[in-house]
Amino acid sequence: MRARGITYDTGFVRNGVLSRQHFDHDVVLRELEIIRDDLHCTAVQITGGDADRLEVAARIAADLGLEVWFSPYPLELTTDEILDLLVDCAQRAERIRATGSEVVFVAGVEMSLMNRGFTAGEDLEERLGLLLADPEGRAGRIGEASSRLDAFLHIVVAAVRGRFGGRITYAAIPFEQIDWSPFDFVTVELIRSAEVADRFRDGVRTLVARGKPVAITGFGTATWHGAGETAPRSMEIIQYDDSGSPVRLDGEYARDEEGQAAYLSELLEVFDAEGVDSAFVFLFALENLPHRAGGDPRDDLDLASLGIVKVLEGATGTTYPGMGWEPKAAFATLAERYAA
Repeated sequence: MRARGITYDTGFVRNGVLSRQHFDHDVVLRELEIIRDDLHCTAVQITGGDADRLEVAARIAADLGLEVWFSPYPLELTTDEILDLLVDCAQRAERIRATGSEVVFVAGVEMSLMNRGFTAGEDLEERLGLLLADPEGRAGRIGEASSRLDAFLHIVVAAVRGRFGGRITYAAIPFEQIDWSPFDFVTVELIRSAEVADRFRDGVRTLVARGKPVAITGFGTATWHGAGETAPRSMEIIQYDDSGSPVRLDGEYARDEEGQAAYLSELLEVFDAEGVDSAFVFLFALENLPHRAGGDPRDDLDLASLGIVKVLEGATGTTYPGMGWEPKAAFATLAERYAA
């Protein structure tokens, strides 16, 4: 692969609430240095919903010599709000690109499900349920949602290209049927579950055969035993409070860091062998899913995290003194594969 990457979370914004409470310049710098030097990444996808944070992290990554995929992630926004966010971020990304850094702009992620205006439903769960219900009409509903998204993306591309001079893409869910001709990369959130394992490699090969460079984003699995079989639903073991904040797990699960590591290694082998241009493991860390050892196993939210490090609650680690996390097995596996 040309670009060996990982996704770096600056904080997802849902209904005005940031999922990452702590965002310190020195911590971001140190983490991105570790991503470059110890994970041997050549690229990083900077994602989140706060434009200021995105620009800060993207500039740090660019100064470190990493290829930056500037990736605003709209959540529960209207199409007007999405367009405002993307245009703002495109201007910020261009300022960084103008310094000579390699910057790719990702004009949204999974928007037909994660936002309003493309399919019926007030939230993700309701939208997904309505979209997939009634198998006989499912194809038609997916087609309608894709058509609305595709029409909106043509508006987005025109607005972004007026403000950003680099390469652009969109991170699609596989069922989103969009026109890739306005984009420089075909980018897909491609996750292997047990249901598609037998045809996963063929699916990657089909994407690459289109002839346009392919980037794979959003792939990963949680840290509980069996999570790789259920991905992309491996985070559905979380219970939330009324505000949408994660509280605990819905049962007791066994930790399986080696399983998470093997899952990532296997997918990266497929992507590399089949000619994928760029791959971004999802993801480095999720602050709102901390590791809680020694108590009720249902309180250990890290088991549901796709992060390759486990975030510590009110403590710092020993592997990287001063950092509020410890590497998981997947960290070492990813470092070894990318170094090779």
